[in-house]
Amino acid sequence: MQIFLARNNVQAGPYNLEQLNIMLASGEVLLDDLMWHGGLDQWQRVGALTNNQTVYQPNSTSNTSTTDDNASIINKVTVFPEEQANKDQDDKSVSLDRLYGKAERPEDTGKNIKPDMITNRHHTPRNNVSLNKSATNKATTSKDKVVGNVVLAPIMSRALATALNALLYLLAILPLVMGLSKMDVDYTKFQNIQDMDAAYQYSMSLMESIPDSTLMMSQVMVFGLFALQLVFITLRGQSLGKLITGIRVVDQTTHRLPSFIKMVGTRTILLFIIYNLLFSFTSFLGFAVIAVHYYMASKSAENIGWHDKLAKTLVVKADSSQLAKEPKTK
Repeated sequence: MQIFLARNNVQAGPYNLEQLNIMLASGEVLLDDLMWHGGLDQWQRVGALTNNQTVYQPNSTSNTSTTDDNASIINKVTVFPEEQANKDQDDKSVSLDRLYGKAERPEDTGKNIKPDMITNRHHTPRNNVSLNKSATNKATTSKDKVVGNVVLAPIMSRALATALNALLYLLAILPLVMGLSKMDVDYTKFQNIQDMDAAYQYSMSLMESIPDSTLMMSQVMVFGLFALQLVFITLRGQSLGKLITGIRVVDQTTHRLPSFIKMVGTRTILLFIIYNLLFSFTSFLGFAVIAVHYYMASKSAENIGWHDKLAKTLVVKADSSQLAKEPKTK
């Protein structure tokens, strides 16, 4: 049996049944992908043929029957047998190349394969295309780490994103820093960890000495930055630093956007509180914990640091497919 698969703008295959089941088990083939092989009268959703399982057993499913669910998923794609491929289609027919972009038809590699099953005859096949590369839509290199259908973000990209976020924060408090630079600040009062109350009282007295306009400008910039960061983190799984570097946080299991609690509650607010406390004691302690996080990530097969362990997330190269919502289970 020669099996062909399709997703987005790429058709892949042919594969045999053993290869298909291996890719299903690893997550390289998704249940929402489309599949065709000899015996099927049209492309069908993989999950409809496997009963939403990650193993395909042709003998236990009806390969020739179609359902309304399949029809809605492939948007009423009309697949014509060879003898009908040159006939006019009605207005409701949608060819694969209109649905996915440039469709590629399987070449005639066996008597069970009908090379004209797809209505577009003008494209040559691309056999054995890896579906995880089509899912990420990113050009991978030999140095990239691929997990399922995502490409892990390099450690340097993650460190650069953190540095960019820190730079944006420094820019937001720049008016406050400039105001403090004009004052005679006794920094020794902040070095005595045992007398934190005195340090707090001294910092409050400094704030009262700063002009209200300067203080207001700094507060607006800081809260504006935090609000913008929160919007991008919630909707895209990206801080501004990650957005600039082209990386994103995804769930370790689904490889899509994490839940609100994981993304905002654990990985954003909780980490903000932890690092705020660490840096309030000493800058060295905060930087040391950040260094430990990236060291753990560099030694992990999936670039997982303690942030990722805490929130059960991965940091990957950003791809639009990661923004798709999980299909609701019946």
